[in-house]
Amino acid sequence: MATTLAAAPSHRTHVGPMLIIGMLFFIFGFVTWLNGPLITFVKLAFQVPDAYAFLVPFAFYISYLVFSLPASLLLRRTGMKKGMALGLFVMAIGAVLFAQFGSLRVFAGALSGLFVIGAGLSLLQTASNPYISILGPIETGARRIAFMGICNKLAGILAPLLIGTFVLNGIGDLDQQVKAADPATRNQLLDVFAAKIHAPYLLMAGVLVLLAVWIARSSLPDIEAASANRTPARASDAGLQRGLRHFPHLWLGVLCLFLYVGVEVMAGDAIGTYGASFHLPLDQTKFFTAFTLAAMLLGYVAGLLLIPRLVSQQRYLAISAVLGVLFSIGAYLTSGYVSVGFVASLGFANAMMWPAIFPLAIRGLGALTERGSALLVMAIAGGAVVPQLFAHLKLHIDFQLAFALLMIPCYLYILFYGLRGHRVGQGAAV
Repeated sequence: MATTLAAAPSHRTHVGPMLIIGMLFFIFGFVTWLNGPLITFVKLAFQVPDAYAFLVPFAFYISYLVFSLPASLLLRRTGMKKGMALGLFVMAIGAVLFAQFGSLRVFAGALSGLFVIGAGLSLLQTASNPYISILGPIETGARRIAFMGICNKLAGILAPLLIGTFVLNGIGDLDQQVKAADPATRNQLLDVFAAKIHAPYLLMAGVLVLLAVWIARSSLPDIEAASANRTPARASDAGLQRGLRHFPHLWLGVLCLFLYVGVEVMAGDAIGTYGASFHLPLDQTKFFTAFTLAAMLLGYVAGLLLIPRLVSQQRYLAISAVLGVLFSIGAYLTSGYVSVGFVASLGFANAMMWPAIFPLAIRGLGALTERGSALLVMAIAGGAVVPQLFAHLKLHIDFQLAFALLMIPCYLYILFYGLRGHRVGQGAAV
C-alpha cells in the first residue's frame, strides 16, 4: 500500500477523509437507487412482465456475490485508495454499456451493463465500508457510516426524481398509447422512449471517470486494517492465524446483512411495483422510491443523534428490526396509499441497520478485516434474491401476503442479531 497509517487517524485528521468518502457514498447512492425507477423503465421499454423487470436489481446486486472476494484480494495489492478509483472506472464502463444497450432496447446487453456497474460498486464498497468503519473507534462506527448513509440517501432521493422527470416523464400516457398502438407504431414509440436513457448514463460515466482520477490523485490516506481494527482482549494474533471460521459473529452478520439488503431493496426498489399492484398511476409510482429514501434520511439523522450517547448501535439495530416488523404488518393490513406509506416508512426502520451491522460484524478481525468485509459485501446479493422471490411469489399468492411473508422473517432475524448474534464468540471483547 502507498501511504499507510499504522492505526486509525485521530478525530482531527479524519474529517477530510470522511468528506471524500462521503462524496463516494453520494455517487454510488445515486447509481444504486436508480434501480427502482429503472424497473419501471425496463418494464415499458422492453415490454417485459414484473418477473423479468426485477432482473434489474438481480443483475446489479448479484455482481457483489461474484466480485467481492476477488475485490478483497485486489485491494491487498492496490490499497483502499487505488481500489476505490479503480471501482469508479469499472462503474463508468458499466454506465456506458447500459446507455448503449438500453437505448437500443437490447435487454441482455442492458442487464450486462448493470452487472458491470455492480462489479465496480463491489470493489468500491469492499474498500470504503471497512475504511469508514475503522477510520475511528469501532464502537462509533455506526455514527460514521450513518453520515455516509445521509450522503447516500440524499443521492437516492435525487436519483428517482431526476430520472422520473427527464426519462419517465409522461409514462402513464405513453403506456396507454403503447397498449393501443399497432406493432409498428408501438416499436417507434418505445424506441423514442428508450433513447431517453442514453444521455443521462453517458453523463454519469463521464462524472465517474473524473471522480476516479480525482480520488487517485487525492491525499486520501490508506489505513492498515490489521492495526486499526484489533481487539486486544482476544489475543487476536493467534486467533487470526486460525482464519475467519473462528469468528462466528462475522458469519451471523453476513446472513444478517444479506437479509437486510433484501428488505432494503424491497422497500426502496420494489415499492413502485407494489404501488402499481394497487392500480395506482404510473406517473405517481415512479417517484415512490424517493419517499422510502426520504424516510431513510430521517432514520440516519435519528441515528446520528442517538448513537452512542443514548443507545448503543446494537440496541438501536434491535429497535429498528422491531419497527420493520410493525411497519410490514401495517402494510399488509392496509391498502392503497396507506399501505404504500407503511412500505415507505420501512426506510426509517432500515436506515441504521447497515451502519450497525457492518462494524459489529467486522469487530476484532484485525488483519482479516478486508476478507471479512468482502464476505459482508458479498451479502449485498440479498438485494438480488429477495426481490426475485417477491416477483415470483406474487404470481401465485396475493402480493401483499407475499411481501409480508418475505419481510417479517427477515426482520426477526435482524432482531436476533441485534440482541444476541453479534456477541456470539466475542466473549469479554463485547
